[in-house]
Amino acid sequence: MSFFSSLRFPSKKQKEANSNANSANNSSSNLPILGTFYKNQSSSNSSSLLQKQQREREMQKHQREMQLQMERERQLQEQQKQHNIRQQELAIQQANERKQILKQKRSNMYLNNESSKSSVRANIQEPEININQNQQPSLEAMFLSEPFVSTSLVKGSFKTIVKLPKYVDLKEWVALNVFEFYTNLSQFYSVIQEYVTPEQYPTMNAGPGVDYLWLDANNKNIILPANQYIDLALSWINNKITDRSLFPTSNGIQFAANFPRDVQRIMIQMFRIIAHIYYHHFDKIVHLALEAHWNSFFAHFISFINEYRIIDEREIMPLRRLITAFEAQGRIISSAK
Repeated sequence: MSFFSSLRFPSKKQKEANSNANSANNSSSNLPILGTFYKNQSSSNSSSLLQKQQREREMQKHQREMQLQMERERQLQEQQKQHNIRQQELAIQQANERKQILKQKRSNMYLNNESSKSSVRANIQEPEININQNQQPSLEAMFLSEPFVSTSLVKGSFKTIVKLPKYVDLKEWVALNVFEFYTNLSQFYSVIQEYVTPEQYPTMNAGPGVDYLWLDANNKNIILPANQYIDLALSWINNKITDRSLFPTSNGIQFAANFPRDVQRIMIQMFRIIAHIYYHHFDKIVHLALEAHWNSFFAHFISFINEYRIIDEREIMPLRRLITAFEAQGRIISSAK
């Protein structure tokens, strides 16, 4: 058998079968590659979707937190607003209560003074003062010497005592203090009144060169004995502070337009009486062991004048040295400070 005769060539059917088998093999080898591609593509889409959903959840959470924060802030603002309203209402209520207390206190003073009200009515239009500039108050005055000048009931200044309290009407506060100063001065004067005789004190003065004149009903300046001047001045002050049109004690009645001017004139007259007592009757005050009370009363009086600038420096010159001593001790805070 020849070499060529031993070779076997595939028939046509075998070739077709082989061709089909190769095609099948090729198709099988490509399937895993396409499956992986679509699988990766699906996995990537799922991851993007999850991330998007996560971002949306975070945004929604952040929005809820912002809404809660805004709601809390709104509630706090509302609470603060309600608190402020309550505080304002309380302040108004306290102001009305204190105003009513001041009015009632002055009304009681009015009733107490009404029983002792004098029928003498002084016609004081413009307080007059004659000062001899060549003569100054004596430096040897008893009230300027130690230990009397340093004697006091109160340690520290009267600044906080005379300061206008919160929620209190200024005119009500001034009116109350004028009442109290007048009451205290009347009590002090009643203690030494028997010593103020026309024979010993034929003129009303506050030391050498400081003479006070009275303005009578005819607008004429006249010289009066100290006791008569003081009686007229106290009666005039009493008439003023018990005049309910000037010092109203009922709700709904306003202070008169001339209230500040009348307060100034009242305080000037009280200062003159105080100055006269210091220069001529301080020894009686000391004899009765009242110098600490008297000095404290005067420091309170001047502190009030300074706080509200009621009378000018010219009027208080007779006791300027004493005022300066009290300022140095810290009992009086000058109006300039």
